[in-house]
Amino acid sequence: MNKKAFFIVVLFVLSSVAFAQKGYSPTPENLKNRAIFQDNKFGVFIHWGIYSMMADGEWVMNIKKINYNEYSKLAGGFYPSKFNAAEWVANIKAAGAKYICITSRHHDGFSMFDTKYSDYSIMKAAPFKRDVLKELADECHKQGIKLHFYYSLLDWGRPDYNPNGAFITKTEETRKAKWETYHQFMLNQLRELLTNYGEIGAIWFDGKWDKPKDFNWKFDEIYSLIHSLQPGCLILNNHHLAPIEGEDAQPFERDLPGYNTSGFSKDAEIGALPLETCETMNTSWGYNITDNKYKSEKELVQYLVKAAGNNANLLLNVGPRPNGTFPDIAVQRYKAMGDWLNQYGETIYDTRGGMVSQHKWGVTTQKENRLFIHILDLQDQALFLPITDKKIKSAKVFIDKKPVRFTQSKDGVLLVLDKKPDEMDYVVEMAF
Repeated sequence: MNKKAFFIVVLFVLSSVAFAQKGYSPTPENLKNRAIFQDNKFGVFIHWGIYSMMADGEWVMNIKKINYNEYSKLAGGFYPSKFNAAEWVANIKAAGAKYICITSRHHDGFSMFDTKYSDYSIMKAAPFKRDVLKELADECHKQGIKLHFYYSLLDWGRPDYNPNGAFITKTEETRKAKWETYHQFMLNQLRELLTNYGEIGAIWFDGKWDKPKDFNWKFDEIYSLIHSLQPGCLILNNHHLAPIEGEDAQPFERDLPGYNTSGFSKDAEIGALPLETCETMNTSWGYNITDNKYKSEKELVQYLVKAAGNNANLLLNVGPRPNGTFPDIAVQRYKAMGDWLNQYGETIYDTRGGMVSQHKWGVTTQKENRLFIHILDLQDQALFLPITDKKIKSAKVFIDKKPVRFTQSKDGVLLVLDKKPDEMDYVVEMAF
């Protein structure tokens, strides 16, 4: 190698190192998984833990102001005798969902997996003595469903997270607790989750909002550990803010991207990462025996469609009963969505948000040179689309392929339908 070539190589290496030091560079495997994540479009969220035994949602310890020492005794009676991972995955596949995100540890601190770093777990504190996450992971890998783990950043019970917490009985030991031990505890558990359960599609964090905005969570260490163990694993953080360095997708809680009807997304500027909206089927995340406010099949299908039209996935929640079964109505709703996707999945899966943004009448999704117009609420037989930069070649009803009349001018495209749509989603396919 001559001197000139040597210096070129040295400069290339130095510039590469400098670039790497500036920030996170996702691997090709990670970028591929981001695209797959966007293609999947529909996932099932599962909130399940010892809080399910009280049948009053996952925040029951906090809302009812239950002392941690008393609440934690629930673990001694947690025995989900009817839990069947194969049945869960079968129901989720019947819904047309492509991935599962389940709570590995929620805010109450109870670990739903076999961990060496806490006795407060399903394997040690509960009589069940089965690693439900391992059984679920094995079944997901067997049936071809991606598995994501929810992981709480906060903990209402551990004194090293919150030594002055209202629910912890104060002792000299709790008063001396330090944050560093809690941070290491999280790193240890995340290592377990990414080592003992096969390929994991994503880690979904929650709880950053529990500390002041300037609190140092050391996300650089947390994210680096995850990407070092499984480079293809995506990181999502439900912090209700714009994405920060090291994250691979952006979640929105109870809202479509760009909207703030729930109040969580006022500071959530939309970034360039893949998007996901999480929502409940009724009004609760964890099992709530009195919450019968289930959304209708139409509402759920239309929400999935709107999410896709806004270039986002829908992560739709179910809260299993303490015995390990899904509520009957939840199974029915998922089945209805799966039946709809069996007919219309081509207009949802593998698409991106269409060139026409959301309007009162509906949304559009797009796949290469095909635009799917999802008409959800139209009080007329005519629909104007402000498409000015594409020459439309054809338009047809998606489900039966009947031609749809249209005219195109410099101002856009006017569709003239044979009837006023009354389906939950009347889809017109246009080619350009």
